[in-house]
Amino acid sequence: MSEIKIAEKPQGIEGEGFFATKLSDVIGLARANSLWPLPFATSCCGIEFMATMGANYDLARFGMERMSFSPRQADLLMVMGTISKKMGPILRQVYEQMAEPKWVLSVGACACSGGIFDSYSVLQGIDKVIPVDVYVPGCPPRPEQIMDGIMRIQDLVKEESIRRRYTEEYRTLLESYNIS
Repeated sequence: MSEIKIAEKPQGIEGEGFFATKLSDVIGLARANSLWPLPFATSCCGIEFMATMGANYDLARFGMERMSFSPRQADLLMVMGTISKKMGPILRQVYEQMAEPKWVLSVGACACSGGIFDSYSVLQGIDKVIPVDVYVPGCPPRPEQIMDGIMRIQDLVKEESIRRRYTEEYRTLLESYNIS
């Protein structure tokens, strides 16, 4: 029998009939459990992602049953597979069209580092064109690894400030990619 894990409540003041906490903690908890992923799958890692969405692994338990195929309605960009240099500007455009807050999950050796394709036509890691929050290694990674990457994204989202976009660190990161 599997044990059901319930999200921990944020720190706060508790009394009879009330609970007071910081708004940023509540928003972080809500965001982490309602991510809307945009799958950007180009090869075999996309097939592993499809297995992760299936009944055996059931990604819906993370609040991700709704795939978004529009960047304007997604907050998690999942890049899976080989990205050619010609596709780099398109990937960047998709990233720029996403509303803040947004996160990026790089799935598989090809998306993380170019994989076995050390050639003139393959981008040697998507972090050359967009910032990446979590890397999932493997060729292709198992569904369990993809789920672990998603749980790491959820941990990032829970701890992140509501005003992430306005921090100096975030602005500096985007400027290093020439993103305004």
